[in-house]
Amino acid sequence: MSRTLTLRVAISCTLFLACICALAGPKDKEPAPRFNATTTTGEKFTNDSIKGKVVHLEFWTTWCGFCADEAAFVDKIGHELADKGLILLAINVGESKKTVKKYLEQHPRKCKIVMMEDTNLAAMYQATVYPIYVVIDRDGNIAATQRGAGGEEALRKLLTRAGFESADAEDSDTE
Repeated sequence: MSRTLTLRVAISCTLFLACICALAGPKDKEPAPRFNATTTTGEKFTNDSIKGKVVHLEFWTTWCGFCADEAAFVDKIGHELADKGLILLAINVGESKKTVKKYLEQHPRKCKIVMMEDTNLAAMYQATVYPIYVVIDRDGNIAATQRGAGGEEALRKLLTRAGFESADAEDSDTE
């Protein structure tokens, strides 16, 4: 009987550790995984092409209410900081181009849109909940990640961790 219990505990621990490893993904301050991404307008991005820029990856879907709620301020921040070296890539995960095109006709975005089949990023960051925000600093390292909605202030704090001295809206107007 105790041998069976020991075996069950060992199997449970092994499965638990395997799940943790599977969900781990890239960590903050590690080099960003090698990637390729092509926007719906044909722009291409790779680790080499983003050197010296801060890249904000937003993983989203059309059916995600939180993604829709946060899209306006994500686009606003992306526009505010573009001249300071921010590249905002909104990666749609798991939906057809037709579905995304129809959605964007009704809910336009002001950022660069990337479809999942045009990048390997969704798999690298285990994009399974939405939105997911990943910020890559000017040196190509992961500066910050956030799984789930957090609001505008939380997003601005993520970008501050990537080297923007201040990602506050008031400061961006005065510089």
